[in-house]
Amino acid sequence: MRARLALRYSGLTVELREVVLKDKPAELTKISPKSTVPVLHVSAPESCSKVIDESLEIMIWALERNDPIGWLPTDQSERIEQLNLIKQNDEDFKSWLDRYKYSDRYPEHSAEYYRSQCELFLRVVEDKLSINEFLFGPDPTLSDMAIFPFIRQFAFVDKSWFDQCQYPQTQSWLASLLNSELFNQIMTKYIKWEPGSEPVLF
Repeated sequence: MRARLALRYSGLTVELREVVLKDKPAELTKISPKSTVPVLHVSAPESCSKVIDESLEIMIWALERNDPIGWLPTDQSERIEQLNLIKQNDEDFKSWLDRYKYSDRYPEHSAEYYRSQCELFLRVVEDKLSINEFLFGPDPTLSDMAIFPFIRQFAFVDKSWFDQCQYPQTQSWLASLLNSELFNQIMTKYIKWEPGSEPVLF
């Protein structure tokens, strides 16, 4: 999701190939042995051909090519601060989020326990949003767009709990991003890609 957000925001056009991970096409494994999504295959010009198979790296690749309103911090210290927050999301928060979402697969603890571990990061987000409308100021930046899809996942595990929890700034921030035109543009459903399919431009 966050890779699509950055690609759409940047205005770059790519060929989109929707895959089902339970039925991975050989073409995916061929270009990326990790066989995870998203994968961006930059094929032209041939001298610059490369494969990017991390969503955050795809975001940065897109923003370095076109960043209309400055999602990517130009100040190096702020960029490091944002990347550190994203790292906390991607490593600590996501690990607990996976256990919260699929608590039946992790019977060592209850879903409530896993949720409480997720809340450690939610408090960090809430504190930042109590100062600014977005994580690092009055406008959305890389960190907002890289993190909010995971907060969205967290919220929808138990939406009734999230709607009444004590994180009002996070609730408002998430709602504003979910209601944004950009988010709604990238939520279009696509049919599964098959070899020989008509190209789908995104």
